[in-house]
Amino acid sequence: MRILGGTGEGWVVSEASSGFQAIERLRREPVDLVIVDLSMPGMSGLELIRRIRDEFGRVAVLVLSMHAEEQYAMRAFKAGANGYVTKDGASAELVGAVRKVAGGGAYVSGDLAARVVLQLNGSIGTARHAQLSDRELEVLRRLVAGERPTAIAESLHLSVKTVSTHKSRIQEKLQLPTLADLVRYGLEHDLQGDRAATPRNRAA
Repeated sequence: MRILGGTGEGWVVSEASSGFQAIERLRREPVDLVIVDLSMPGMSGLELIRRIRDEFGRVAVLVLSMHAEEQYAMRAFKAGANGYVTKDGASAELVGAVRKVAGGGAYVSGDLAARVVLQLNGSIGTARHAQLSDRELEVLRRLVAGERPTAIAESLHLSVKTVSTHKSRIQEKLQLPTLADLVRYGLEHDLQGDRAATPRNRAA
């Protein structure tokens, strides 16, 4: 977020350590745009986007993610995001993306934009994990990152039994019988995971 603070745009930037903290801040102070990390601890980034859209409809949402796969971008836009920037291109793209989204436009990182269009028109195949629900994808991401079911349950405010049920459904949908198979698949598809920042521009 240091990139935004040093632009001279007059943006007021604050950070939240979790989705829950981001929601509380949004309730207390006026915000024009929220930058969401899909891999934040606790509440998933996709869930946070939906909460922002439901409760703070006019707030713009820009996703900053380590995931350069089109499936994540499509899910983020479906949840209500206005823009999606990958961390690989963040230093070069972030300021422009913030300007675009804060001004009412949409933004997608360069190469990713082309892949999103190709998938939407059926020119490229759909990965098996595209059939997973957002919650199942989040559980899969955390399993691939090495989190134990008890830790996943605590982070997502679920019971261990519910996490176990999600894991079983993931294995069934992906036809992967063991945890090792799940992890291998996740690593091959860059599904392993990494806070939400809220830039405010009082002049806007």
